[in-house]
Formats: sequence, C-alpha cells, structure tokens
Amino acid sequence: MIGIDTNVLVRYILQDDKKQSQQSTRFIESHCSDEEPAFINGVTICELVWVLESAYDYSHQDIAKVIECILGIRQFHIHQPEILWQALHGYQKDGADFADNYIGYLNYANHCQHTITFDKKAAKLTHFKLLEC
Repeated sequence: MIGIDTNVLVRYILQDDKKQSQQSTRFIESHCSDEEPAFINGVTICELVWVLESAYDYSHQDIAKVIECILGIRQFHIHQPEILWQALHGYQKDGADFADNYIGYLNYANHCQHTITFDKKAAKLTHFKLLEC
C-alpha cells in the first residue's frame, strides 16, 4: 500500500496545476485499485480541509461533499474511517473546525474522557472541556 500526501490529493481533486494534476491523476488512476488502495490518514484529510478553506475559499457544504466523496472511494484505504465520518458530521452540524472535531473524536475513540483546550469554540464541541486560567 502507498500513502498519499495532501498535495497530491489536492492536485487530483482540484486539477489546478496542469503538470502536477496530470501526474496525480495518472498515479492515482494507474496505481490505486480495489486490490491495492492508496492509504489516506486523518491528518491528510485535516490538511485538505484547511487548504480548501484557506486557499480556495470553499464553503463548509462544498468541503463536506469532497470529504464524503473521498470516504466513499474504494481505491482509497481510509485510516479509521468511522472517526472521520464522526468528525465530518460534527463539522457539518456544529460549524466548528474539522480538525477540532477530528481531534475530539479521535481522542474519545482512544478512551479519553474529554480533550482539554483553551479554544472557546472547540470547548463547545462534544468531548472537549475548556481549561480556564
């Protein structure tokens, strides 16, 4: 199995750089199959969300569609997809950062009672508690 970095995934999805987009597409379409899927982890998805929000001004709704699509591609082996689905649902429902949702659900899945944060917005999420001075 081969892992895919965020920049390769971005070029494949957005087709925004002619040379790199062609290379990404060629690689994914020729090397990623049901039998030999590419590995995509949660950090890659978090980075993808950040790139789509900050560099391309994608809306929450459009980003959610991209993530849903990625999670459904059989040629991708998604690490802990259930946690990413939970993070996606939280992102859609709460409007909070995808990464914060992912951190909260990942920590909870690893038996944390909650996640301590100084981020007041994140503290409103399930599985977070505000650390006050």
